[in-house]
Amino acid sequence: MKTSDINYKALVVSENEGTYVQSIQELNTNSLPEGDVLIRVHYSSLNYKDALSATGNKGVTRKYPHTPGIDASGEVVESDSLQFKTGDKVIVSGYDLGMNTPGGFGRYIRVPSSWVVRLPEELSLKEAMVIGTAGFTAGISITRLSELVKPSDGKIIVTGATGGVGSVALSILSRLGYQTVAVSGKENEFAYLESLGAGEIILRSDFLNLEKKPILSAKYAGGIDAVGGPILENILKSLLPLGAVTTCGSVSSTELNMSVFPFILRGISLIGISAQNYPMKLRTTLWNRLANEWKPEHLMSIYNEIMLQELPDAIQLILKGKLKGRTLVNLTL
Repeated sequence: MKTSDINYKALVVSENEGTYVQSIQELNTNSLPEGDVLIRVHYSSLNYKDALSATGNKGVTRKYPHTPGIDASGEVVESDSLQFKTGDKVIVSGYDLGMNTPGGFGRYIRVPSSWVVRLPEELSLKEAMVIGTAGFTAGISITRLSELVKPSDGKIIVTGATGGVGSVALSILSRLGYQTVAVSGKENEFAYLESLGAGEIILRSDFLNLEKKPILSAKYAGGIDAVGGPILENILKSLLPLGAVTTCGSVSSTELNMSVFPFILRGISLIGISAQNYPMKLRTTLWNRLANEWKPEHLMSIYNEIMLQELPDAIQLILKGKLKGRTLVNLTL
């Protein structure tokens, strides 16, 4: 690949004696790591993992200074890969992008072609990042859940329902004919959840205050959990026989403190979800599905758009659980 010499803006997180400082800096594409595809980023999105990277979580990012952003959609500027040519519109999400490789919170990224997905014709670059890793994770969750649970089997409970994964999951599940129950701590957002297709809404505090028993009354055929901890425990205890729940987050806790009774008495399944290294063949298939028959009907009503300079404030909000839906980062201006 020929060496570009392009200056660009990026959010850079720097470490100073244990303190992490976020600032907008001017960088040059010559400083980007090796890779056979250089991409001009049009849009990124803010995910919880980005906020962890931006605040010094060494389990996500080991070395600083660093540019987070695990999502990017944009246009190929240079390519040494036969798969992609200049001008191609593409998506990059997962793998090491934004973790230890400079990510989508910079106007340019350079990555291996094996990380790159061609943008489906039915999807715009903006729509791709409204979906982003959160929506893609919801898509994987529904793919796995639908293998075991059909719409006729009963209700699907969705936690973290106003968040990125939950919002997209509710919309897709509703489109596929599932009955949904949303769990949320934001009572003022119930109308939003109903607009996404939630047939029933439970306050998070009420769901947490269920009886402390090894097993609870069976109510749900399945669940999509993005929270973990006691909420996931209560879902597992409340599943119908042969029910299943997917889990992709640990905002509440990384631990499960429960007995195996729901598993061995009701034959339920717990399915872990990871979008980071999802196989490329399946990744491409799912992006095409999300662009077509699974495209959320409410996609363009579930995002808030911000500029690069607004990211530091948004990062603090997502860490406090104060954002809803998807937060789109516009890097075109």
